[in-house]
Formats: sequence, structure tokens, C-alpha cells
Amino acid sequence: MTIAEKLEILTDAAKYDVACTSSGVDRGGQKGKIGSATAVGICHTFAADGRCISLLKVLLSNACAYDCAYCQNRRSNDIRRASFTPRELADLTIGFYRRNYIEGLFLSSGVLKNPDYTTELMIEALRILREEYGFLGYIHAKAIPGADPALTERLGYLADRMSVNIELPSRGSLQLLAPEKKADQIFSPMEQIRDGMEENRAALVKYRSAPKFVPAGQSTQMIIGASGETDYQILNLSAGLYKKYKLKRVFFSAYIPVVEGKNLPSLDTKPPLLREHRLYQADWLLRFYGFDAGELLSEKTPNFNPYLDPKCNWAVNHMELFPLEINRCPYEMLLRIPGIGVRGAGKIYRARKMSALDFEDLRRMGIVLKRAKFFITCKGKTMPGVDLRPQAVLKSLVSGKEVIPALAPRQLSLFEPSPEDLAKSISGQL
Repeated sequence: MTIAEKLEILTDAAKYDVACTSSGVDRGGQKGKIGSATAVGICHTFAADGRCISLLKVLLSNACAYDCAYCQNRRSNDIRRASFTPRELADLTIGFYRRNYIEGLFLSSGVLKNPDYTTELMIEALRILREEYGFLGYIHAKAIPGADPALTERLGYLADRMSVNIELPSRGSLQLLAPEKKADQIFSPMEQIRDGMEENRAALVKYRSAPKFVPAGQSTQMIIGASGETDYQILNLSAGLYKKYKLKRVFFSAYIPVVEGKNLPSLDTKPPLLREHRLYQADWLLRFYGFDAGELLSEKTPNFNPYLDPKCNWAVNHMELFPLEINRCPYEMLLRIPGIGVRGAGKIYRARKMSALDFEDLRRMGIVLKRAKFFITCKGKTMPGVDLRPQAVLKSLVSGKEVIPALAPRQLSLFEPSPEDLAKSISGQL
């Protein structure tokens, strides 16, 4: 099998891995070395199917000793198999880098023979890149659960970012769909990487030349839609992972049916892409807007309204807190107003120290008034023509008979928004 054929197979097999993001590492070039890494901007990939990337996103091997029901690379699936040798993978990466195709490497793998053997091959590939080629570009490596901790540590000194996929949102689902994988084997390397990063930070304070261990942090990924967990369970799990393992990101991957299985959704099931999108929006609220998982969902309302972004959904369910006077409300509450993001809240916070703001000022700042207008006042006044009754607010934010109870009859207004205006207000921006 040629290198090109292997590349076609192994980049295609890697496309279901979504834990790929900005590097978070700034590292300039050095004399005698090649490559560099920047903290932002590396979030594209380039693969044989035409996807645009700037990382070579590839598996070392798609041969796997495990038989996870949801995975196209599972042992029992009849597909073309391929494996790179460490030298082939390193040469390929450097060749692509010199052609200016890529800026770094995203490396994962099926479990070839066993976790230790697979990790040793990954280490050798990265060692060739770092030590023989002097490659300083960004490398994201997947840790293989079950590998010896010494091997995971060695991998962490060669990579910039590591991730350990927790695969499924609960132990029950893992037992059902991937019984050969154990939850403890997944969480153990996450704990090791967290502790290693903390120890490394302390070592770098004492010795600036100390080698860096996973300097860009760790992340994880879980599949949604392959099992029956609710959004509430998934969001609580995410919040717990951020808190316990100090993760940079939790990635959600909408389940795409590619294999048949008695415990899986049927092959004609549409991937839950909108649900994935809502979870990413909620994840953003957890990390940057000061929300807790328990504020966004509960056991009584365990799933997001697909017609409303999570922030709007929270605001509509807490209308007793609104409207807020834009010139006086605390910064923390500014962040909770739909249509106002972190940057917009900062602009308002600074500008209102100079003079009282009105709606035109907010419009010039780029505030999304089509959503914010239902939740704010400026100089003590609401925006003209805005109906603040909860049902009217909901109707304006969502267009859909199935989720809108009938409104009580009332006098029509010349300033009533048209059906076209209502349709435009469905946008999911925060």
C-alpha cells in the first residue's frame, strides 16, 4: 500500500474526531529548527476529502483491538485497514509542512495490539519530528487509555496538547456500547495529565529551562445522540470535567450512524447537529458567562428548547429578573442579557461611566437589539413598541406554533412586528 493510499484511509478515519482547536501555544522559530506555533489561528485541517485544515489530522492506524459498537474502526467492521510506521508519519508531516500545506499535527490512533504498543509508536513518531527534524510546530496527541503512565508522560513532553476521549456521557452507555473500555482507564490519564501540568508549572517557576509538559492543556470529546443521556446530564458532566480535570475544552460530537447495531440508532437517523450546537452554546455560557449547569437545565426540563439558544431560554424562564436598566445593572447581569456578549458587556460597562446610554448608543456598539430589547431599559424606558409580556417575548424570539401557547386577544398595534420580522428573530447568536 502506498503512502498516499494510507493517507486517504487514515485521514478519512480521523474525520470523526472533533477535539481540534486553536493551539494555545506561542513558540517562535529557532536557528537550526523548523516550524513555530501561535496561540490562535490553528483550527483548520486539510484532508483527502477536501476539508480545509492547517493541521494534518490523521490516525497512526485504523486497526483496532476494540469492538466499540459506535465506531467505524471497530474490530469487527469490514473496512480497509492501514497503519503508518513512525518514520512514514514523521516524513509525511515534514513534507506537508515544507509544502506549506499544514502548520501542525493532530495525531490519534486506533488501539493497535494494545495501548502500550500504540503509545510507543506515537511517541516514536513525535520523537522523530521533535528531535531529528527539530520541528517546533503545534502537535495535538490523543492519549490512549490503558497505556502505562510512563508512556503517557513521555507523550506529554513531546506534544503541546493532549486529549483523552471519554467517548460516551455515562458509565452505563460505555458499558453498553464499548464494554472493553473502562471508565477508570479513561479518567486515570486525565488525572495524570492534570497533575503533571501542575507539577510542571511549579518546576518552570524554579527552572525556566525545564521541559514543558502539555503546555496547551488537555481536552476531551464525547459522542451525543448514540445513547439516551439528556442535555442536563451531559452539561453537568461537562461542568464536572472542567472543574475536576482543568480541561481547556469539552467537545461534543453529534453521532453519525455509520455502522449497524442493536443498541444504536438506526442508520437513517439524522445526526443531532442542532442539539450539538445548543450544547456548544451552553458550554460557552459555563466557561465565559458565569452560568452553572443547574441554572440552564434541571431534572424537570432536562433538554434545551431547540428553537431558543440556551441564554434566551434561561432569560425567558426568569422574566422576573427583567427588564434590567442598562446604565445601572451589575456587569455580571449584563452578561446574562440575551444579545449582549462578553465584548458588548465590556463596551457598555466602560461607556456608561462617561454618559447614560440609550438604544441608539447600544446599536452603534453592535449590541443585538432584536433580542436584547425585550430584557432591558435605557434611561428608565423600554424600546418603543416592545411588548414585555412573557408570552409575547417568547413569540418574538421563537417562531413556531408547536412551542407557543395561544396569546390572549388584544388590540393590534401599528408597530406590531411582521411575521417576517418574527422569522428573522430565530437566530441563535448569544
